[in-house]
Amino acid sequence: MHLFYFSFLGLLGSVFSQSKQPDICLAKPKDIPLTPMCVYRKVQEVEEVEEKEPLPLEQTPEFTNPRVWELSKANAKFAIDFYKNVADSKKDTENIFMSPLSISQAFIMAKLGACNNTLKQLMEVFRFDTISEKASDQIHFFFAKLNCRLFRKANKSSELVSVSRLFGDKYLNFNQTYQDISEIVYGAKLWPLNFKGDANLSREIINNWVSNKTEKRITDVIPKGAITPDTILVLVNAIYFKGLWKSKFDPENTNLDQFYPANNPMACLAQTMYQESMFSYGFFKDDGVQILELPYKGDDITMVLVLPSIETPLKLVEQKLTLEKLGDWLAKSSKVQLSVYLPRFRVEDSFSVKEKLKEMGLVDLFDPSTAKLPGIIAGGRDDLYVSDAFHKAFLEVNEEGTEAAASTAVLVTGRSLNLHRNVFKANRPFLIFIREVAINAILFMGRVSNPCSE
Repeated sequence: MHLFYFSFLGLLGSVFSQSKQPDICLAKPKDIPLTPMCVYRKVQEVEEVEEKEPLPLEQTPEFTNPRVWELSKANAKFAIDFYKNVADSKKDTENIFMSPLSISQAFIMAKLGACNNTLKQLMEVFRFDTISEKASDQIHFFFAKLNCRLFRKANKSSELVSVSRLFGDKYLNFNQTYQDISEIVYGAKLWPLNFKGDANLSREIINNWVSNKTEKRITDVIPKGAITPDTILVLVNAIYFKGLWKSKFDPENTNLDQFYPANNPMACLAQTMYQESMFSYGFFKDDGVQILELPYKGDDITMVLVLPSIETPLKLVEQKLTLEKLGDWLAKSSKVQLSVYLPRFRVEDSFSVKEKLKEMGLVDLFDPSTAKLPGIIAGGRDDLYVSDAFHKAFLEVNEEGTEAAASTAVLVTGRSLNLHRNVFKANRPFLIFIREVAINAILFMGRVSNPCSE
């Protein structure tokens, strides 16, 4: 029995530059052939002929390739779907943080070698079945273009970097097309390891690589015993973001304040930041939420906070959340003078995504009797499958933005006494999204149920 082992992670924090790979950002589809072994074709359902009112055309953002826009929307739809699945499996009192984009990046590298129903399920669960046939046929090329859009920014005020790596059995001959596309598109160069000779050492090498790339923030992403002599391949993806608020919070205004965790009538004390400035804000009475968008320097990346009203449980907001609803909230928000109270918080999350993806319909990939991954090993071996998939993520928010050295606990008086001001006071559980604004790419998302737990 042979295992195809799969691992990835997401991180918000320190940023490192990645090694240069063949530049695909200026290429056209004909310039670089990126054709995997198998290509997905969506079966067109035969519908009864009837008059239907045409759907309004959605405008592609300026300076954006329509195929890249399609992929970005598919990733965002998966992000919402996957988050809801994770939220359903966790207690309301638990914090959640993840990078759906990192998960998509890693699994699309598995899609490179997939065929038949395994390929179909990958496309459907990650919502790539919603893109056009042209985008689907060249999905790896346009995914590369999406990565160029996200990770190659002229603006250096905030840093967003993605790094990937393949760790493969040194005694096997991997399919050259698989290696080429992985490296050209995703920067994932093959690193040969001796899984059979020393599985634990191989695990340590991979974990050390991850740790070194994340300044020790992410350690032991692959648990003990996960890699065995039967392991064939490990795929790792890490996404890093480091940004400073466009409008920083003054540490002198940080104060211990009450926060009311989920399902707990007793408040805890959290270091709560404060500022009053112009922000994009919306109050949606029918949905029972307030929306606040905090821009990082450069304005291309923002943190979106979704705060339920006191009468609205966060669980209800999560259940009703859709990409369309989130987009509607953001579109209808407007710049107002706003008093913002936001707790400092640090969230770390780590979990296996295998069962969650199986619940969403990705079954064959994890089953040795049904998985079809002939495009990975030269010769088209079909005895490979994914044994597990791990995700690890980290987020810290403070007065500067992300990651600062100092902490403050100063009681300050003299805040605004304007009784008619707009107030966003995050003193109860809320949702967070970190997104690229122009194409609404969800880079990270989660919820803060209890900032006092650290």
